[in-house]
Parts: sequence; structure tokens; C-alpha cells
Amino acid sequence: MLKPGKVAVDATLGNGNDTLFLAGLVGRDGRVYGFDIQPEAISRTAEAVAEKGFSDSVTLFLQGHEDMVKFVPEPVDAVVFNLGYLPGGNHSIVTTPETTVRAVTGALKLLKPGGLICIVVYTGHPGGPEEQFRLEACLSRLDKKDFCVGKIDYINRNNAPFLIVVEKALRG
Repeated sequence: MLKPGKVAVDATLGNGNDTLFLAGLVGRDGRVYGFDIQPEAISRTAEAVAEKGFSDSVTLFLQGHEDMVKFVPEPVDAVVFNLGYLPGGNHSIVTTPETTVRAVTGALKLLKPGGLICIVVYTGHPGGPEEQFRLEACLSRLDKKDFCVGKIDYINRNNAPFLIVVEKALRG
């Protein structure tokens, strides 16, 4: 689905691993937009992107993911979220229910028909369970004719991260 020339968003940069993965898929003819509120995440990602030669196809914003619709000027094929905190960073800076729901709502508007949103949800930090509850409540209300929403979870582990995938229907 995500191939050269396509457009993707990394809504939570972290250490830049998802950005690099997305840039590798869309190639130099595609575009990746990345968001994070921590300068450390921006600089780590920018370094990694430059090292792999993707600087011209990746645009990074020191902005919250909830504002992505203000900065992404085109429809997108995929959006990736890794909720929680920056690995190796300050664990008191976390994604929140309010900003995450706003960000996902914005991502749904940007998403092209047939596009995907992948959300890795972590609940082991303060606020994590509330973020999960609010996110699942928001996504469960989506019209099944317009979106297919799935959840992949471990059933034999407590507080393990899980994946939510949202696919936008191909019909207009």
C-alpha cells in the first residue's frame, strides 16, 4: 500500500525509527511529515534522516500532533502514531487523551481513501489507560461504511502495548 511516491505522517517522532521506515517506503519521490513537541526528538530524527539521505523528502515540525492538519498541505496515504513517551527521554512528557483524540480526528480527515492509520498504544504510564479509553471511544463511533477499525492485543500480558489499525474505505 505505501510505496514510492506516496505520502505519510509520523505523528510522534520519538527516535525517528518510524520516520526512517516510512521514508524508505515512499522513497525520494514521496513525502513524510513528522511531528513532535520535544526538540530532542526533532534533532535525533533529523540526524537519522540526513544520515540515510532522506532529508529532501522528510519535513519535520516541532509541533504537537494535534495540529497536523495545519501543517500537512496534502492528503496522506498513511499515518503512524506511537503513543506514550520518548524512549530514553523524559517520561513525564507523554501523549494525552485530548491531544491524541484531536490528532487522530485530524488524521482521519487527511487520509486518502484506502489509506491506513496505525496507532501503537501504551498504557503503562500515568494517563495511558485514560488515553486508551478516549481513543477507543472515538474510533468506535466511526461509521463502518467509511472506516474499518481493528485492534491487535496480547491476551496473556498485562499493560502490553497494542495496535489499532484504521482503514479508510475506498469509496468516495
